[in-house]
Amino acid sequence: MGTALALAERGRGRTAPNPNVGCVIVREDRVVGRGWTQVGGRPHAEAMALAEAGANARGATAYVTLEPCAHQSPRGPACSDLMIEADVARVVAALGDPDARTAGQGFTRLEAAGIAVTRGVRANEARRSMAGFLTRQALGRPHVTLKLATSLDGCIAMADGSSRWITGPQARMHAHLERSRHEAILVGRGTYDADSPRLDVRLPGLEDRGPMRVLLSSTAEDVPGWTVIAAPRDIATLPSVDHILVEGGAAVASAFLAAELVDRLLLYRAPILIGGGKPALRDIGLTDLSAAHARWTPFDARQLGMDRLEVYERERNEA
Repeated sequence: MGTALALAERGRGRTAPNPNVGCVIVREDRVVGRGWTQVGGRPHAEAMALAEAGANARGATAYVTLEPCAHQSPRGPACSDLMIEADVARVVAALGDPDARTAGQGFTRLEAAGIAVTRGVRANEARRSMAGFLTRQALGRPHVTLKLATSLDGCIAMADGSSRWITGPQARMHAHLERSRHEAILVGRGTYDADSPRLDVRLPGLEDRGPMRVLLSSTAEDVPGWTVIAAPRDIATLPSVDHILVEGGAAVASAFLAAELVDRLLLYRAPILIGGGKPALRDIGLTDLSAAHARWTPFDARQLGMDRLEVYERERNEA
């Protein structure tokens, strides 16, 4: 399952509206097939893995990060049917598929055909891997990552607005990797006017993974090369976007936090003090300090050159 989860990451940010799934087929302790959801959502991971395995899939165990789909599509057959046709002996799945077109029917179909099914293996890791798809299914909007690059004293720029560069090259490279894992990236009108940002991916080999550029502005209309939305909740209307990265600036970050739309926080902190600079956040609607607690769970922390990255995930009861 660990290999299947790793394969699933290859499709992150490129498979919407389908989930980024990974699949590994093992027969007699030997991997005979590997697959991951392809760009645009097809072929599915299971179809790729079964095609690679060929006749070796018979009697094998398929490890898949999401329940094989049960619905037919003009773009391809149901993966549960493919598993049955290939005569696999067992399917090990991390998660059930919340899509109403499958929602347990894939498992039921497999078991009815005599295939053993094991559920819930490394489920938490699969939820994190497919956070975009799952958030869209549960909340009707993309999964939102907010990126903040600050000084030790919480500033994102000098008082005059200059901000290049607060963090060093390793942190900026990591930020470009994050861009490549999102279908869209969003900034506000202030950042657009001040920086004319390209918002592309400048990493060797990943240049073609530049996300859709989204501008949050209540006054802008047609901006060539950009998709304009008027309010944070309008991200729900963006087509084929399950992961969106919010990069700036302070007004936009605060608006998304105030609207309870941020699911993941990337905090890059440089070992510098600015003093009197522009703060990372404005008012986010808190009226009681106690309400600020138990909202964010630390997930990861690492050193990137001289800078420190901390990753936090939002605690939600409804997702």
